[in-house]
Amino acid sequence: MANTPTTPTSGHLSQFLSQTLFAPDRWFNLGLEVVTSSVPSSTPDRSTPTTGGPATPRTPRFAGLDGLRALAVILVIVYHLVPGTLVGGYLGVDIFFVISGFLITSLLLRERENTGRIHLGSFWKRRARRLLPALTTVVLVCSSAALLVGGDVLVGLGQQVLGAATFSYNWLAIGAGSSYFDETTPELFRNLWSLAVEEQFYLVWPLVILVLTLPFARRARAWIIGAIAATSAVWMIVQFSIGTGSAGADSTRVYYGTDTHSFGLAIGALLALLPRFRLDAARFWSRQARAGLALAGTVAFFALIAIAAFMPTDSPVVYRGGLLVVALLTAVVISASTAPDATLGKVLDAAPFRWVGERSYGLYLWHWPVFVLASAALPAMVSAESDRWITAGIALAITVLAAWFSYRFIETPIRRDGFRAIAGRFGRAWRGSRPSIVRVATATAAAVAAIALTASAISVAPRVGAAEAAIEVGKAAIEQPTSPVAEPIALPGGDQITAIGDSVMLASAPTLTEDFPGIHIDAVVSRQMKDLPDLVTKLIADGELRPTLLVGLGTNGPIDASTLDEVLGLVGPTTQVVLVNVQAPRDWTAGVNRTLTAVARQNRNVELANWRDAISPRLDLLSPDRIHPGGPIGGGIYTGAVRDALQRLAELPPLLNNNDYGLSPRPV
Repeated sequence: MANTPTTPTSGHLSQFLSQTLFAPDRWFNLGLEVVTSSVPSSTPDRSTPTTGGPATPRTPRFAGLDGLRALAVILVIVYHLVPGTLVGGYLGVDIFFVISGFLITSLLLRERENTGRIHLGSFWKRRARRLLPALTTVVLVCSSAALLVGGDVLVGLGQQVLGAATFSYNWLAIGAGSSYFDETTPELFRNLWSLAVEEQFYLVWPLVILVLTLPFARRARAWIIGAIAATSAVWMIVQFSIGTGSAGADSTRVYYGTDTHSFGLAIGALLALLPRFRLDAARFWSRQARAGLALAGTVAFFALIAIAAFMPTDSPVVYRGGLLVVALLTAVVISASTAPDATLGKVLDAAPFRWVGERSYGLYLWHWPVFVLASAALPAMVSAESDRWITAGIALAITVLAAWFSYRFIETPIRRDGFRAIAGRFGRAWRGSRPSIVRVATATAAAVAAIALTASAISVAPRVGAAEAAIEVGKAAIEQPTSPVAEPIALPGGDQITAIGDSVMLASAPTLTEDFPGIHIDAVVSRQMKDLPDLVTKLIADGELRPTLLVGLGTNGPIDASTLDEVLGLVGPTTQVVLVNVQAPRDWTAGVNRTLTAVARQNRNVELANWRDAISPRLDLLSPDRIHPGGPIGGGIYTGAVRDALQRLAELPPLLNNNDYGLSPRPV
């Protein structure tokens, strides 16, 4: 019973913290010690070359990390395949960042400790063997499939392939003004932004470690890496505040930037430097400290899941410390799962988690382009909310199958034997038996066909997608000056209408301006209902709010009735309000439409423009995303729904006083 862990008291937790996190002087007196594994050091690493190159120390396997990888990739896949189900699933990428920083730094320091040097060429060669086979396969296969599907999935393909080939996807996207949050034309390889950040880290970090292992830097290296992490986190907050902190602003620059989003990698690297977290360093761990760390790791693990369920990307908290908290919690989970005899590590090492974790790289690469292609190939299924789960299921099945095949037949052989050995084996197969010649000829033909189809796809890729083209036409219509009609009409003229909306209203702007000359349209991509009170307040303050307010919001996220109640309180009962409901293959649209309908029924000066029911019989008139009008006919249906709502408001009889009903005045 003497070795049975006990539940930590507050005194035990204090002892744990004082012995670990708050004892930096103990970090430096052990030289270049690095995390090793409770698994014997003879355990082979799948990424260790078996032929050629300088000797490289075998990397230990860290308990629990495959399970943590599994959690990360599951969060991201659910976030992408079923939008709205797990609003914070994107944080799986930040979990990956911390794991990568921890493992890569551990590998570099272990090599330095065992061999007295860090061989940069071998390190980068191992990274190439690990990353390039799966990445090349995904890009060629999915680009070829995109050519067959056609349409919006080809938009910007050349730039995306260039970003994949040069590991600069994030910066090319930032330079081109692409948005991570824009769903009008989903980029086929949008998920490669995070791979670009990691590869840039792999390129630079070995050079940093070389400097930090010099004698003058040994005692300060933990502080230096901590400063790098803190600087990146603070820079994210600053960039968000000065560049994208306003309501409705896009945060892609902050989210994609290597400078603003590297703190997770640095925090993982810092963890690898702390000898207190050696897997075989049992002398550092008292029974109370182990129990405290186990409790902290378990709490951190479930905290990550809770954040994934409740922290959407449009929350300012994400960029003002939220992602930093995720990185720190991940570091705690890694510490707890890799500690000696850790129960959390054993749980995360369960066979299903191990299986998913080992293939997490392939699952991450495949899931997004496969989902984009499936959504484009099955538009009718995507347009129906209940059938979107079928599309997600099809995409998931293809993703798992493709990731398994890639891992088994492409990634593992190249990672184990190297490019040169595989090329030699490939060449010898041409001189082998007839079955081997058939196999190698088939593989060669498939590779050549994929390269040719990818080149063709890049050459025919349109500049913009159908939805984006409609939005551009809408912007031009808004910017073109129009004169209000002079003759009186039954409905309010355009000069009496202020319209506030999102990209759907933008795409419908040409017909709105044609039917209501002089209408003032303020519509931007990705705007949400929560931005409406601030916009209306400014219009009122500037004296620019017109007697009729047209609101077309709700496509980009759930809404709250209290937001609309606030707006109605601002405009008062004399302003006529038209609310346009939503047509979009998103989980939240049913709730949005119910809220809009309820508010319209409860307020005499509010009417519902039933865009969803009006367009439902003619979804073929929408863009491939099944959200935006694809041309003037679809835009005309949108405008017709607005016109019908205005007509119903115009036909309301005026409110009457008591005397108007023939009633006697109240006694005084």
